Amino acid sequence: MSAREVRPFRLVVRLVVRPVTRLVVRPVTRLVVRPVTRRPGGTVSPNRKRLAVLSLAASLIALAGCGDPGSGGGKADPTNASSATGGACEPVAGEQLVVLEDDKTLQNADNVIPAVSASVAEAHPTLVPLLDTVSDALDTERLIALNKAVDIDRQTSSEVAAAFVEDEGLAASEQSGEGASVVVGAANFSESSTLANIYAEVLRSAGYQAQVREIGARETYLPALESGELAVVPEYAATLAEFLNTTVNGADAEPVASGDVDATVAALEPLAKERGLVVGTASAAQDQNAFAVTQEFADEHGVTTLSELAEACAGGLTLAGPAECPERPFCQPGLEETYGLVFTDFTAYDFALIGEAVRKGEAAIGLVLSSDGSLG
Repeated sequence: MSAREVRPFRLVVRLVVRPVTRLVVRPVTRLVVRPVTRRPGGTVSPNRKRLAVLSLAASLIALAGCGDPGSGGGKADPTNASSATGGACEPVAGEQLVVLEDDKTLQNADNVIPAVSASVAEAHPTLVPLLDTVSDALDTERLIALNKAVDIDRQTSSEVAAAFVEDEGLAASEQSGEGASVVVGAANFSESSTLANIYAEVLRSAGYQAQVREIGARETYLPALESGELAVVPEYAATLAEFLNTTVNGADAEPVASGDVDATVAALEPLAKERGLVVGTASAAQDQNAFAVTQEFADEHGVTTLSELAEACAGGLTLAGPAECPERPFCQPGLEETYGLVFTDFTAYDFALIGEAVRKGEAAIGLVLSSDGSLG
């Protein structure tokens, strides 16, 4: 055989297939192509040519086996689009909380509404229409701002009330009160006191001699309201409706309140009448159970409603609430049954600490009050 003669050879490739236990696909970051070494005289070595062809074929087979992400040939890197895949949603820490809309009305409609003594309303026909002007000016956003001014900025309820009446232009144009003395009652928490002071400011502007008296719990102030000792108390539609319902119809009475404010007020009015009360117009302001996430969480998953949250986080998320939340129909069971939310963990906190737990990323979502001043 001459020196330049190349003996043909046979290349036998044995393919052994074993079960794949783990396939890791990494993107190609650098492809290096080197020129084929030529033999003297400019001809390519047959051995090298065969090896180059085999190498290229093996590379193509490997790439073909990988497939596109999601095709079964590999796994795409995770992205922020867990909302599209319905994966689990981890907590996201942040300073600002946002309430997710209760778009399926799990919660009853606890809209702020003036509860008035029927005898006082009959004696002073302008009183209820004056209070209705306050309802017309109130919504949840304004109520949050009022609570923030008192609870966080540490202003007094009377100062905040006077500023609100002035800013909203609620001062009466006529002196219809004719110097009549009326007492506005308040429950023993700051929001009720602020609302009572707003009622009193508006009544004073109309010529009433109005003063605010903090009475305490509903069981204490309602008898005073029924008797006319108190003229008006700021109330909450659904809570008052259910309180009067059980008072009038017994502890086992069928609930009359719902997430529909108009239907709830319609159920409330005859119950109030039976107890010597009338109610004014329900405002758009609500103080009721709500569920909040951080703004950062909402932005990451693209959610503004509880329904969107259920779709985005189908794999589960963590919940913070009071210790009784897992048993209360308007808390964890309600979220699971109404929205189909899945919770991988629940942590109990004192109510005042729930919002801070969500801010710190200790839970993805937490129970808050819809008018909490810290939401502003």
